[in-house]
Amino acid sequence: MDIERLKASVTTVSGYPRPGIEFRDITSLLLHPEALRECVLRMAAPYREQAIDKIVAIEARGFIFGAALAMELGCGLVLARKPGKLPRPTYKASYALEYGEDSLHIHTDAIAPDERLLVVDDLIATGGTVAAVASLIDKFGATLCGAAFAIALQDLPGLAMLRERGIATHYVLSFNGE
Repeated sequence: MDIERLKASVTTVSGYPRPGIEFRDITSLLLHPEALRECVLRMAAPYREQAIDKIVAIEARGFIFGAALAMELGCGLVLARKPGKLPRPTYKASYALEYGEDSLHIHTDAIAPDERLLVVDDLIATGGTVAAVASLIDKFGATLCGAAFAIALQDLPGLAMLRERGIATHYVLSFNGE
């Protein structure tokens, strides 16, 4: 499947969740097995030779791509979840929202210091959740090999912010965030 056909599988919803936003809805891509498979293969491509030990997938849509990438790369899967969702002790990292703050948590026994990790989410916009996960990975003393996304919103600050922090990024599809 060529990149334009893959890009066309993503639905744009104007004015959601508020006026002026062009929401890039990956659920339409998920409806088409060939589009999902192509997206996962393209996400995995740069990491096939990197000996990734675990994917760290960000709640919730990142779980979809994270699980598929873990299977494709033959590695483990770690879930970065919202507060109150993990049953054992966790490390926590907070990040800013437009109006407030939220946090992500990872089980304290999920990652070993010598492991090589790849952060995965469906979309990169502002980069706040990925930066929070990167700070969690630092707590474990593990190596962050990069961050992979199905979609990058080019006109939002996330990609530049991650690159400024030295986090290598890879994405399959590019849109403007509006």
